Amino acid sequence: MNVEITPLPGIGTRQDFMIRAGRRVGVITYRDGRFELILSKASDPDSCAASIPLSPEEANTLAGLLGAPQLVAHLREETRDIAGITTRQLPVTAFANHSLGETALRTRTGASIVAVVRSGNAHPSPGPDFLFENGDLAVVVGTAEGLDAAAEILHGG
Repeated sequence: MNVEITPLPGIGTRQDFMIRAGRRVGVITYRDGRFELILSKASDPDSCAASIPLSPEEANTLAGLLGAPQLVAHLREETRDIAGITTRQLPVTAFANHSLGETALRTRTGASIVAVVRSGNAHPSPGPDFLFENGDLAVVVGTAEGLDAAAEILHGG
């Protein structure tokens, strides 16, 4: 998919792409942190038919709704042909309000947390200082044994 990035001097950037229906869909990212979801007219891909202002939190939620399932599917596809490596989403119940580093998961299991899904939002590549919250799902990559051990740690400590 070809994403066009257009600088908007003094405003921010516009990023959009052509969809199958012949319209352009995109986002304007303002310098002050706001976002605007835009859709072109069917008759003129350069004219805006609709725009929806989004706060940073709303944009993050929308990105999660669109991106979290794609992230997991992409990881499954990436590891499909690697013998012995799989991806699993695991609930994090034992480490709410604790950091990823406190789990020592990779050291203890050989499995790696490659993303955390929180309220539909994907947080890819969390660092050791990432704080877990109740309801988080960890996207973990590893061997079957490593994933089983990771599940036990994330659930029971």
